[in-house]
Amino acid sequence: MRLLQFSEDAEIAVFEPRPVRVPSARPPGQDWLNGPLVWAIEEARRALYLFPRDCPRIVMWPTAATTEADRHRWFAGSEAKVLAYVEWDWLERLRTAELTCYTLPSETFEDLKDAGMWVSRQAVIPLERRRLADLPAALRAAGVELRVTETLTHLRPAWESSLHVSGVRLRHARGWA
Repeated sequence: MRLLQFSEDAEIAVFEPRPVRVPSARPPGQDWLNGPLVWAIEEARRALYLFPRDCPRIVMWPTAATTEADRHRWFAGSEAKVLAYVEWDWLERLRTAELTCYTLPSETFEDLKDAGMWVSRQAVIPLERRRLADLPAALRAAGVELRVTETLTHLRPAWESSLHVSGVRLRHARGWA
C-alpha cells in the first residue's frame, strides 16, 4: 500500500501530527479526527489532491453500486475513471501550481475506510518526494477528466447519486455556503 501526501511545500522533512485547520462535524466517537494527526491518501485516490491546497473541487467516480442511469447522467459517455470539477477562477492557479508528492511509510497509519484516507497519530518521515509541475497532466495520467465550470453549486445533486462524490475545500467555492 503506497500512501501519499501532497503539499505546495517542497521541503518537509517530518510530518508532525496537527489538528485540522477547520474542524468538521464528526459522528459520535469520531471527533478525534479533528485532533492532531498526519493525513495520507492511498495512491489509487491521489486525484483528490492533485490540486492547489485551497482549490475547491468536486471529484466523483463510479462504485460497484453505481447505477447505469447515474453513470450516464454524470459521465455522459466519458471513458474517464474519475471526474473532477473546478471553477474557472481556479484554472490558472491549477495550471501554474507545483506540488510535491511525498511517499510515506504505512506502518503507523490507520485506514479510515473512507475514500482512501489514512491517518497517523505519530510523526512521519517521508520515504521519498517527487515534484509535480504540471497538475493537469498529472490528473490526466491518473485517469481523471477535468471539467471547468463557473460554480460548483449545480453539482450538489451528485451526492444523492450512486457515485462516490467528494467535495474538498468547498468553503472556498463561489456561492457554496
